[in-house]
Amino acid sequence: QVHLVESGGGSVQAGGALSLSCVHTRIRSTMYCIGWFRRAPGKEHEAVASADNYGGSRFGDSMEDRSTISLDVALNTLSLQMNSLKPDDSATYYCALRLDSLCYKMDPADFGTWGQGTQVTVSS
Repeated sequence: QVHLVESGGGSVQAGGALSLSCVHTRIRSTMYCIGWFRRAPGKEHEAVASADNYGGSRFGDSMEDRSTISLDVALNTLSLQMNSLKPDDSATYYCALRLDSLCYKMDPADFGTWGQGTQVTVSS
């Protein structure tokens, strides 16, 4: 069982930036996709960005132009840099893992392992 632990959430004013990290225990699969989803109160999970261990990445529509994602396979760490944050970006951000697949799409139903989440609050 892989465990995911997120960190880096917090409060920031609109226009600011935050960096999130997800540290995971050893992944034994030779191919995997790990990424970030977010969920605001009363809404469904929304894809933010993902990366796989073959160097691929995929972004959701909401933050494609305002975020970068990087996966350090040696350090078991996924990082997300978010810039130009808006109040609508406020949500709980979850790290999630999909085994035995590259990041072809970001359907939360395909991700079987989830972290506890980290809160991001953007004030106007």
